[in-house]
Order: sequence, then structure tokens, then C-alpha cells
Amino acid sequence: MSQAFFLILFIFLLVESRLPQDIYLDYSVALNAEQDIDLDYPVKFFFQLDPLIWITSFISGHQWTTGFGWALGIIILTFFFGRIFCGFICPLGTLHHMASYIRPALKKQRMISANQKHASQKFKYFLLILFLMAALLGLNLTGLLDPIAFLFRSLALAVFPGIGTGIKELLDLTAQSDIKILNYISYGGEVLVSPVFGYGYKAFTSAWFIGILFLFILFLNRIRPRFWCRTLCPLGALLGLFARFSILRLEKNPEKCTNCNLCVLSCQGAASPVPGQEWDASECMFCFNCFNSCPEKAVVFKLGWPPHVSKKPDMGRRAVLGGLLAGLSFPLLGRLDGRLHHVSDARLIRPPGSLPEKDFLKLCQRCGLCMKACPTNVINPTLTEAGMAGFWTPNLIMTQGYCEYTCTLCGGVCPTGAIRKLSGKEKIETPIRIGSAYVDRGRCLPWSGNGPCIVCEEHCPTSPKAIRLIQGTSLSPAGKKVNVKLPYVDLKSCVGCGICEYKCPVKGKPAIRVIAAGESRSVANQILLEL
Repeated sequence: MSQAFFLILFIFLLVESRLPQDIYLDYSVALNAEQDIDLDYPVKFFFQLDPLIWITSFISGHQWTTGFGWALGIIILTFFFGRIFCGFICPLGTLHHMASYIRPALKKQRMISANQKHASQKFKYFLLILFLMAALLGLNLTGLLDPIAFLFRSLALAVFPGIGTGIKELLDLTAQSDIKILNYISYGGEVLVSPVFGYGYKAFTSAWFIGILFLFILFLNRIRPRFWCRTLCPLGALLGLFARFSILRLEKNPEKCTNCNLCVLSCQGAASPVPGQEWDASECMFCFNCFNSCPEKAVVFKLGWPPHVSKKPDMGRRAVLGGLLAGLSFPLLGRLDGRLHHVSDARLIRPPGSLPEKDFLKLCQRCGLCMKACPTNVINPTLTEAGMAGFWTPNLIMTQGYCEYTCTLCGGVCPTGAIRKLSGKEKIETPIRIGSAYVDRGRCLPWSGNGPCIVCEEHCPTSPKAIRLIQGTSLSPAGKKVNVKLPYVDLKSCVGCGICEYKCPVKGKPAIRVIAAGESRSVANQILLEL
């Protein structure tokens, strides 16, 4: 019941991490500088429950993040009751628990062998040490494999958009039918599906890879039950360090044991519950399956101060040394491309309110919350734009959407403060610049003499407009002089919102494009405008 409740709550908050439904269809009117939009539900709740996100953000960013008192509470509970977060709360753990039941039929002895503690379980300590060491050196990589960030990113950027696209294509097909009842079903289905899976056809770069990785991780449960939790989860490794002090302990009675091995078969963590072996509190997920399955009640959980602390987690010297070396190497290698110490890639356009790049990479968890909340689908995970150190961090792709002039949802949902929370008024009046637009005269219809066009000027939201039209002449492809209105960009007024690029009628490679130059967050990336 607990697992089902928290999984449903996680999916509910994921669905609700978007512009409120009542203004979604008319957000261009509803969003204004006088009234800030806040989400109706605490969509950051599971991230605030996550001790690993809190600790690595605190180590790398050197600041306390609002709301992470919940994570401290989880650590205190783990001290007293072991890894109950893994067994009762973690939504990704619940999915792996469910997937573990879908496995080929194995003989009892093979099942017992698969459910024994394995040397591969040390690997999660390698990952934990890697992330902690990298955070200490100023690069936060935790969100790549943290269970909450991993699950949110997978569902929000791949699974839900994939399901939504499939359903909408089916509804579009029925809408083309001459049968009225099918038309009604299509229209009604669109109303029901869109609030859950998003309006239009959501698309994110590398979503296919994110989705395949998620399915592959689930498939690993066919090799060993809860493979992720035992072998890959860095949060489970962290909680295992605290769980050895738990006052909720497994007591064994070897005299009652009949060696049926039912406790081993049902154990989710391979924590050696069978009498005659030393129970491993750092691997136990406190699912109580061993107690429930034992017909002789030879294993029982009891509360009480232990006479001695449980044995240390079996990390392995190689895992520790390898984690330290990898954690030292990743931040250093990530700086070799010059993206931190020199001007970044012109394509790297961060959301409004983003911290300077070096500080941004200390806090960003690559969770996808800002991407899910963005109403225009402009925020996408990076690939090469931010270098190795910035893989899967947020980036604005203006051909896919644009930054709504008064929208500040991305900063409102960021769980660690990598994107500052802004008011609409602050965003406009400061103003917060995320880049600058420029006209590619060779592709622009008026400049190239191929026809009149004022689309970019019409849609420019700034006041005064950053895109202005000047009467001039241009040579047509036939060599004739034609009178046209030529667009110019006033860099003093441009904030880089990208609506001009998004609306440009020249498709493929728009005739007006936005680059990161001039962004407010970077002193090194400013454009000198003084004459």
C-alpha cells in the first residue's frame, strides 16, 4: 500500500508539473508581469526527500537549499529504521519490484543462487564515491543516476511523450473518419489525453536514448531481482551507510530453521536473511518478505538497541579507489573542452535565471523538471552544447519553441536553485537576457529580395521592440530593385526569447536566429554596445 501510494503520488506530481490547466490554452494572455503563476502542487517534493541530491548540492554549491529538511528527516529515519525509503517510498524501487516478478521460470536452486549476495553489489558504492568526489570538486553529476532524477527524466522526457504521441496519432486517425461517433471519440479523447501527456506533440532531444536506457534498466531485473537497487543505485548505497546503525533489526533462530530457503527466495536486497549467515543491514530494504515467507518464524524483526553496530558495508577496495579516481577525473576532464573557463558554445542558451555556468553545474541535477514545466517545449537536454560536464543539462532550442516573455516556471520548479526563481516583473524590468538574435541576410526574405516579410517584428514581445523595420531597397533574384521593409535587431532591447526564430517562415534553418552572446548571467559573454 505504501509503495503504491508513493508511486501514484510521484506520477501525479509529474503530470502536474506544468502550467495550470485553467490557463494552459490561453497562457499568452494569462501570463503577465503583474501576476506570477505558481503551480498548484509541490512538484519538487520527491527531490526534497532525496538525501543524495541534498548532500551533493550542499557539497558542490556550499548552500542550504530550501525544502531539503525532508531529506534530513529521511536520514534520521534511516538511522532508526534502516532503508525504509528504498522499501516503502522510492517510486523507482517500486517499479523494479514490480518488474522483478516478470521473469523466466527458474528452478529453485537457480533462484536461490540469483538471490544471494553478489560482488556486483559493490558497484553502487563506486558510483556513490564518484558522485561525492565530483561534487567536492565542483561538478554535480548525481542526477545522471540518482533514482528520483533518473525516473522523473525518463518518464517526463521519454515515456509519457512516447505514449502521448502514440495515442494522439491514433486519435488523429479516427478524426479523419467519416463516421461521426469516431470523430466524437477523437475530440473527447484529445480533451482527456492532453492534460496528462501534454498538448501537441512533445519532443525532446535524445529522448529515444533516455527511453531505451530506462527500459534496459528495467530489463536487468530478469537477470537479478531489483538489479538497480542492489547494484546501481547510489542513493541506496548512501542510505546503506546509515542503515547499519538501525534499531530495527533482524533476529534469527537457527534452531527453528528447516533450511527451506524461502527467506532467501523472497529477499529483495540479497541481505543474507537465512539463519547461519550474518545479516547485512546495509543491503536490507526492510520489505519484511523474509519474515512473512518463513513458515517456522525463524527470522523476526524487532526494535531495540543492538549490542553492537552491524558490520560495515562491503564496499571493496577497488570500488573505493576506483570511485575516488573517477570522481577526481570527471571534473578535471570536463574542464578540458574550455566551456567553463572560456566563452561557451553559442548554441548553449540556458533558461532565464540560470546561474553562471560554473555555479550552474554545481547545482543542476539534470532531472528534467524545468523541461517538463516549460509550456512551449523549448527547454531540452543538452548533448554536446555544454561539453561532457554539462551532459543532459537544460538548453533552449528555439526552432522547437520559445521562452514565453513573462513565464518563470522553470525557476519555480528547479529543486536545487540552479535556475533562480524570478518574478515576471523582475524578468522583464531587469531585464533578464538569455541571448541575442541576429538576422541571416542571405536567408531573410526581405534582405535577399525574395519577398516582403515582417513576421519577426510582429511577434517581438519587448517594449520597445527589439526588432525594427526600416524602409529600404533590395535586389530581387531577377536583378530588379524592390522596396521592402528590412528587419534590424536592436541588441540593447533584445532578451533572446527566440520567438522570432520560432515563428520565422523560413524553415529548416531560420533566417533569424538566437545565440547565447549577450546573456545576463555571463560577464565574459557580453556584447559591447557602447559607441
